[in-house]
Amino acid sequence: MSNNGESRDSYRGSGDGTHARRAQARRDAVTVEIGYALASAAFVAAVAFGVVTGPALFLDLSSGTARALVTSGGALAAVLFALRVATVLFRFRHEAAAPQPSQPGRTSPDS
Repeated sequence: MSNNGESRDSYRGSGDGTHARRAQARRDAVTVEIGYALASAAFVAAVAFGVVTGPALFLDLSSGTARALVTSGGALAAVLFALRVATVLFRFRHEAAAPQPSQPGRTSPDS
């Protein structure tokens, strides 16, 4: 252990720990993005489920119609949940692979 409480193994391959800090920052970013993907997907799924099944709660419908609305609302919510998680994580992976601008504040090298 060093004086600041970190083990020497966390700085493998780098004298100043830059690589270890970048790796930890990347892991933190992935964790935050996964949390965002799950939370936003749960919200989208809940809204979709509520919109589809709402009439079953507030209107006098037959039991077969109400069951069909609840079933279709659940299926739609599950599909939207999976799609939202996939698109958020795919977009994150795609943006993380994009090269950074060479100069701060510039969007491309020729600007």
